[in-house]
Amino acid sequence: MSVKPEAASAPFAGPFALATLSAPDGPLFPALVTADARVIDLQVALEEPRLTIRGVLEDWDSALPLLTALAADSGREGKPLADFRVHAPVEPRQVFQSGANYRQHVIDLHVAHRDPADDRSEEERRAEAADIMDRRAAQDLPYVFIGLPSAITGPYDDVVLPAWAGKPDWELELAAVIGLPAHRVAVEDALKHVAGYTIANDLTDRATVFRRDMPQIGTDWLRSKNAPGFTPLGPWIVPAGSLANPGDLRLTLKLNGETMQDESTKDMIFDVARMVSYASQTARLLPGDLVLTGSPAGNGMHWGRLLRDGDVMDGSITGLGAQRTRCVAEATR
Repeated sequence: MSVKPEAASAPFAGPFALATLSAPDGPLFPALVTADARVIDLQVALEEPRLTIRGVLEDWDSALPLLTALAADSGREGKPLADFRVHAPVEPRQVFQSGANYRQHVIDLHVAHRDPADDRSEEERRAEAADIMDRRAAQDLPYVFIGLPSAITGPYDDVVLPAWAGKPDWELELAAVIGLPAHRVAVEDALKHVAGYTIANDLTDRATVFRRDMPQIGTDWLRSKNAPGFTPLGPWIVPAGSLANPGDLRLTLKLNGETMQDESTKDMIFDVARMVSYASQTARLLPGDLVLTGSPAGNGMHWGRLLRDGDVMDGSITGLGAQRTRCVAEATR
């Protein structure tokens, strides 16, 4: 079971977005969704019966003008979006995740995770965190690690909270979707490799982030971030050209109707171009891959309120629409 969107609308920037949809009990198919919430099946329109959204992205330079023409064709009939189920918009081969990329968020975490032996004032610890962020920005060293595609779920699907997850938390993020392969690209060229953007909620179990049995090896992102369904994604991929400025988008997450995160991407320490360029210095980014860009202040650790059975999260980003997911406790035997 899943929480349905409140209305069959497509509140995204620009004339169209990409989605992966299905009719009731039908197979998944790649779709173009128009601004008036009509659906065009791209397997039919482009006469490629095995096409996926990742396949569209693999030929992005050629596909974009065709998609633009389809969206502008007033004579082409589309079906109502309300007739379809919305899934995660793409199946990436690689997911690049980022931590500590919003200045205020990092400062808040630095204060919240105070060593019991640290008797300095909050003001002193905030100043220390700010200095650390300034040094990182100057040294051009984002914090990037790898996530699993198997953690991805749809934007309206239930999220199962594993019984072992002691402190499950939310982290709303802007995700860049790669269109052109990128390897060792310069910052000034990085956005040429981004096809579009979508919404990700990078759930994290705070209780398992650090390895208590072997503290010297540091963080355990496999366990804390990669349970099935821990990355609600979508609903849409909005082409990069439809967003005037990815560096000034509003991220808002509400928990049961109460606003918990509400921040602009202007608070990022490293913008999208720097994140993509940095990841590409080591890895080869492929079409359909995701580059998550970090989460702003206001997660559960900040509020002292973590996720519980029955909670509903509403996440939105300017121009990218909104997702709604409900938390369900794992059934125990």
